[in-house]
Amino acid sequence: MEIFHSTQEVPAGYGHTVVTIGNFDGVHRGHSQIIAEVIRRARVLGAKSVAVTFDPHPVRVLRPQSSTKFITPLSEKLCLLAATGLDAVLIVPFTPELSRMSAQAFAESILVNTLHAVEVHEGENFRFGHDAGTGVHGLEELGQLLGFKVCVYGPQKIRGQVISSSLIRQLIAEGHVEQARALLGRPFAIRGTPASGRGYGSLYTVPTINFAPYADLLPANGVYITLLEIGSGAQARTFESVTNAGNRPTFGADPFTVETHILDFQPLTLSESTPLTFTFLKRLRGEHRFPTVAALREQIALDVQRARRYFHHYRWAAKTHSGHHSPEQQA
Repeated sequence: MEIFHSTQEVPAGYGHTVVTIGNFDGVHRGHSQIIAEVIRRARVLGAKSVAVTFDPHPVRVLRPQSSTKFITPLSEKLCLLAATGLDAVLIVPFTPELSRMSAQAFAESILVNTLHAVEVHEGENFRFGHDAGTGVHGLEELGQLLGFKVCVYGPQKIRGQVISSSLIRQLIAEGHVEQARALLGRPFAIRGTPASGRGYGSLYTVPTINFAPYADLLPANGVYITLLEIGSGAQARTFESVTNAGNRPTFGADPFTVETHILDFQPLTLSESTPLTFTFLKRLRGEHRFPTVAALREQIALDVQRARRYFHHYRWAAKTHSGHHSPEQQA
């Protein structure tokens, strides 16, 4: 997938495109439905399939006081978009000046002059232009004026819930990672590196790893069954784990941490730059202050026991039923 970081990077002779525009936070099932049709139509028309997104997220510019945290940082969003099979992503730098651009100027500059769009595919709630004042009906009128077709999609639902990035953010923030997974189409995961100053060396022999401070969305304080991938590429190793996201109240008012206990741990090579991926499968409980460290250790033993049963069940299911999948897909 080609990535253009501005309109200036798109080659003048790039050719016709089929386009979808959005923030694509989470790249969830609703996004995937539209993107799949964009790709299909591009193949039919002999065009290129392109997603247009914005960086930073418009909320960061229009409401800088907002505390909104996002499901997918830009790097992760691009990886997920690449996995869909899109030909390209155009990242438009979002600025106050862009926010004041009229819908027609945006369509002329980006859709027509830059991308030579023949079709534009959007959900029915899509809005753009100055003060987000133009919806899909206005987009259709611009398409008739400027020479591109507009395809509009109704909301996609799962179990009666409309799939949206805002709902998924809410579910994750409340700790409902299993419900969020159903809407995302995959488990919620975060990526980063180990916390600094923890004594990580070339060979790490302790089964507990702390995650470096993370600026984007994290699940509600609590204890979760997780998968932890350490490293990347062919050298990556994945461990079953139990993760606490919170302030460790039993030990006092510590800063927020994401701390994971690896089941069946084996010594491994680890440094403060080693890539880590935490995949949240199930919430076990909220975070509590225990009267003693011994009581906390008892509870941790119970958490580990439940996690082992959880992983045992799905390993057994995967072996005995051909239609079952791995824990991160099925749990």
